[in-house]
Amino acid sequence: MARAILIANSKGGCGKTTIATNLAAAFAQGGLNTALADVDRQKSSLSWLKRRPADLPDITGLDWTKTLKAPPKKVQRLVIDAPAALGLARFRELLKMAEVIILPILPSAFDQAATRRFLKKIDDLKPIRSNKKPVILVGNRVRAHTRSAQELDTFIETLDHPVGTIIADRALYTDGAYSGVSVFDKGDQRSLDAQADWSPLITFVETN
Repeated sequence: MARAILIANSKGGCGKTTIATNLAAAFAQGGLNTALADVDRQKSSLSWLKRRPADLPDITGLDWTKTLKAPPKKVQRLVIDAPAALGLARFRELLKMAEVIILPILPSAFDQAATRRFLKKIDDLKPIRSNKKPVILVGNRVRAHTRSAQELDTFIETLDHPVGTIIADRALYTDGAYSGVSVFDKGDQRSLDAQADWSPLITFVETN
């Protein structure tokens, strides 16, 4: 049975697809049979998969924009890319499919306010309230030693959820979006530095 990870936040533009695609690639590079389910009508994750070079580890694409379907039985890891403006009813449906929720947050006052509203909606859901399905916070596109990074740290400390990691703002992610390549698909020093950001998150996902 697949272990499913839901990438969700009602705020658009917070990097859900970047996290979903790179996480899926990390699992695939680790030798796990991996599927990437796209729930967003823009189908950005599926478009990324179409651009993915054929010589890289395969990731199965699932179109969930209309109907949520069980992944193939061979799948070991399922990454779910949720849409922006995610309502509570739709979130409940996706929550049933997942074991862990990753919630990306940008170092922005607008994103932080939207995140707080979103958490206020979902924190009362029994699987989350009981921590049966943990919510993991991820600071995304963060520039170290900036005021926005400090403000993000302060904000995260006010939330009753663990921090999986802080992902630095790197051009590698923009480049990879165009080419269907993740930071886990290359072995140069820049990619290795980026991979280090993900190590705590992957460990958290695999052990919770």
